[in-house]
Amino acid sequence: MTLEDIGYTPALEQYRKTQKLDSFAPARVVSEHKERYRVKTSEGELEAELIGNLRYTATDRYDFPAVGDWVAISEYDQHKALIHAIFPRTSIIERQAVGQSGQVQIIATNIDYGLIVQAVDRDFNINRLERYLTICHASKVNPIVVLSKVDLIDAPALESALAEVRLRLKDIPLVSVSSHPDYGYHSLAPFIEKGKTYCLLGSSGVGKSTLLNHLSGKTLMKTGEISDKVRKGKHLTTHRELVVMQNGGILIDNPGMREVGISDVRYGVETTFEAVLAYAERCRFKDCTHLHEAGCAVREAVEQGEIDRGAFDNFLKLQKEKMHFESSSAERKRKDKELGKMVKQVKKQRKRNKY
Repeated sequence: MTLEDIGYTPALEQYRKTQKLDSFAPARVVSEHKERYRVKTSEGELEAELIGNLRYTATDRYDFPAVGDWVAISEYDQHKALIHAIFPRTSIIERQAVGQSGQVQIIATNIDYGLIVQAVDRDFNINRLERYLTICHASKVNPIVVLSKVDLIDAPALESALAEVRLRLKDIPLVSVSSHPDYGYHSLAPFIEKGKTYCLLGSSGVGKSTLLNHLSGKTLMKTGEISDKVRKGKHLTTHRELVVMQNGGILIDNPGMREVGISDVRYGVETTFEAVLAYAERCRFKDCTHLHEAGCAVREAVEQGEIDRGAFDNFLKLQKEKMHFESSSAERKRKDKELGKMVKQVKKQRKRNKY
């Protein structure tokens, strides 16, 4: 296996040379657990950890490696390595950290396509699909919607779900699959390109591990049996993982997300709800909230059926969530700045007292 097989590009090699990292080997982070990493090189996989300087100069989550990152390493023991630098990222898929207002969690980096997987039986929720779509758009990642477990509903129900997705998520590639029997996986083949990186996104138990096994051509992840009571698969993936697929694409699996909080996704919201914002330009007031102002072209379009009411309601919800994240983030930065000033003052006072 070559570095190019796992996504290495001429641009990354140029960066390695210009930053004088020639003495280090390039590697890609394939898994992460509590600041311990596993990286893949052309020779195999190694356990890795950060050098002290990287660890102690880090100021936020973005300064630490994430699954999908390219890093510069040196081997210091059999199957062990040190990470000396992180290469520039082309994309970052992130969400609001669960239970941590104003902070982000990096899902994966250097992603080309996001495979948004949703089961059509109990998990199907068009608003949740729009939420994942917004995250992809914010990250400049190409989304592909995969509806799984289509064998668990009848044909009319499937057609209804497909029609709803096509209505709300216009121009987004849509594939439906089932493992009982194998159905639809061949439809994904045209979207898989050698050297491109794909990230599986979806809730627990929607069939991401089953999809991973089909695309890789191997049983890489255990898949849970379907519960007769709730008709849902068991959630088995507990960490992010990077694998090379049968036809050369690179796939990152990750744990199912029970909460999909959005973070800094202004571009994502604008792209996902492009139709809503197109009407917003016609509103009487430039700062129209589309809630109660007179002359609101968006509300008028909703009433006339030109904008789907469900999409509009979800747009308002995500806008409110985005504003809350931004205010929380600003407050956290303010407190961090105040703490930094206080630490500097204490250090200065200690220095004066010393002399």
